[in-house]
Amino acid sequence: MLAAILGVFTFATAAMAQDSALKALDNGVDAAAWEAVGRLDIGGTGFCTGTLIAPRLVLTAAHCLFDRETKARIDHGEVQFLAGWRNGRAGAYRDIRRAVVHPDYVYDGEVSSGRVRNDLALLELSRPIRNTTIRPFGTAARPRPGDSVGVVSYARDRAEAPSLQEVCKVLAQQEGVLVTSCSVDFGSSGAPIFSIVAGEAHIVSVVSAKAEVEGTQVSLGTALGAPLALLQAELVAGKGVFLDSNPAGKRIRVGEERGTGAKFIRP
Repeated sequence: MLAAILGVFTFATAAMAQDSALKALDNGVDAAAWEAVGRLDIGGTGFCTGTLIAPRLVLTAAHCLFDRETKARIDHGEVQFLAGWRNGRAGAYRDIRRAVVHPDYVYDGEVSSGRVRNDLALLELSRPIRNTTIRPFGTAARPRPGDSVGVVSYARDRAEAPSLQEVCKVLAQQEGVLVTSCSVDFGSSGAPIFSIVAGEAHIVSVVSAKAEVEGTQVSLGTALGAPLALLQAELVAGKGVFLDSNPAGKRIRVGEERGTGAKFIRP
């Protein structure tokens, strides 16, 4: 149960005082190393954060591809990846050709350990991004409780440029759910959580939700490893070309008032 996992980290409150503050990546110098992190625009009604992990693949949270009200899959043709989006411009603009979500993910409006650990999606871009300034990130093994990590994300108060929290802590890890002290908010869904391996940033988790325990805000992330390998196998098998049912009835048009999971899930 999610409550049991959250109860594990109560001992770590003091360590959270050492977390670094958010730093806006609103200029080219500060943002240079993070251009592969981008904003995912969802039909003009919401956004998430996504990260390039290969020239044609973006990693994000599965719930970004679901309508919050109907709980149905949205048409991934309404999603656009804006690599390195900053102050009205992106380093690359790409539509989504295919999208696969973890086959065990269920968007039911309830935040649980089962939902968080499967909250992963992989998007295939319409064309690869081959730009020397936008370098895909690799992935690494899950960190251990007490390890330092960082996060780069967009959010409702930083929609026009991402922010970097260079140091936050892993508070607990259980049943495929990573609990961290990283600062996230609406729009941070799908944001990459990084660890530094051999001097380079590698993705170790994807932001799924935020929670509050005894007045302390924490973030919940999806562990990679086997779930990511499964999504890659789904793409190789040809999955994700079309939605399972008629996408026309689920398409979200710019300006409509329908809500999407993209606006972040509050437990």
